[in-house]
Amino acid sequence: MLKKKSMGNPGRKPTVSDTEILRVFVVNPDPVFLASELTDELDMSRQGIHNRLDELEQKGYLNSKTAGGRRMFWITQEGQSFFAESEGS
Repeated sequence: MLKKKSMGNPGRKPTVSDTEILRVFVVNPDPVFLASELTDELDMSRQGIHNRLDELEQKGYLNSKTAGGRRMFWITQEGQSFFAESEGS
C-alpha cells in the first residue's frame, strides 16, 4: 500500500502526493488508466482523483483522451522525469 502524508489537521483526509500518483503510472505495465481505476489504488474519492489528474495534466505530467465516453490518462515524458527526480533516481 502507498504511504500517505498527513496535512496535520485532525479529521482531514490524508493527501496523496504528485509523486505517489505518478508512481502508479510508472510501476504498472498498463500504458493508460481510467480515473476509476486509480480511486481504489490510491484510496481517493472520484472527485478527488479527477481534480488531481486534471492538475497533473495542467502541469504537463499527464495527458488524457476521451474515447467511448471514458477519459483515459497516461504519463508524459515530463511526468516520468519529474517522478525520477522526486525519487532521487
